[in-house]
Amino acid sequence: MTTVSVKIRPLGDRVLVKPLSRETVTKSGIVLPDTAKEKPQEGEILAVGPGKVLDNGKRPALEVSVGQKVLFAKYAGTDIKMDGEEYLILRESDIMGIVE
Repeated sequence: MTTVSVKIRPLGDRVLVKPLSRETVTKSGIVLPDTAKEKPQEGEILAVGPGKVLDNGKRPALEVSVGQKVLFAKYAGTDIKMDGEEYLILRESDIMGIVE
């Protein structure tokens, strides 16, 4: 688990994710340039919002928590660059699963 001090606090049902980088060399030894790399679909949750307010006024907690590794849709969320690092803000519904 990574301990990172992030200056972004997600709102509602959003989560802040640090995308995990993919291998830069294939199994056969070919080095991939940045232009050939796929957008990451796996990341670690760094911060979670308080949850979405429902019509009845209640705010259920999110199913994910800080430190979990998750899988998400390839083009989901909003890319953010801060202090030279890349982050992604996703809605909880964009997360397809938790890696255990």
